[in-house]
Amino acid sequence: MKLKTIKLFVMLMVSVLVLASCSEADGTVEEFQNWKATNDSYFASKYAAVKDSIDKGDTSWKIIHTYAFAESVRNDVTDNILVKVLQEGTGSGCPMSTDSVLVDYRGYLLKSTSYTSPYDAELGYIFDQSWSGAYDKSTMRPSSFTVNGVIEGFSTALQYMHIGDRWKVYIPYNLGYGSTATDEIPAYSVLVFDITLDGYSRPGTALPIVYVKQNRLLNE
Repeated sequence: MKLKTIKLFVMLMVSVLVLASCSEADGTVEEFQNWKATNDSYFASKYAAVKDSIDKGDTSWKIIHTYAFAESVRNDVTDNILVKVLQEGTGSGCPMSTDSVLVDYRGYLLKSTSYTSPYDAELGYIFDQSWSGAYDKSTMRPSSFTVNGVIEGFSTALQYMHIGDRWKVYIPYNLGYGSTATDEIPAYSVLVFDITLDGYSRPGTALPIVYVKQNRLLNE
């Protein structure tokens, strides 16, 4: 009886080793390994670094609380977006939540196991964009949508932007898609957007350019 048990154990161990060898041999990698922990750690570290820069007088960074809740109601670190101002516009006003906007945008995930963006070494896969290739306003066509029709973090940024502003916006996953995965965005993903505000209009007023691109930012 003991001999049969030993033989069975040996057979099981051989099977495990064979399967492990096959897994290593086929080169399979887990693209988004420890993704929630990676994104949690990244945003916490980024928030601390941005806050430190602001405290030292760096005006190119902003921390903006979500428009959806008062700070007295919800005020965790991840209730904020982080903004790097790449270019300041000349417009005087800002869009409201019910307005329509014209924007150029490119959305990134963080770097993953095997992918780093060719346009930004800090970032990874581009999951949606309104232009391709390098940033060149002479060849780019903006997308249009309503401010309150997109994810909370993106909507928050738009309501603080002026026409001509170009921002790099870091959105924690609870102001993005949260614990829900989409076709190209894993659950618990920090989203980073390169956004330029080209124009906006109040309800009932036409935008200066009519061009609607199907995109994954919409809250469906």
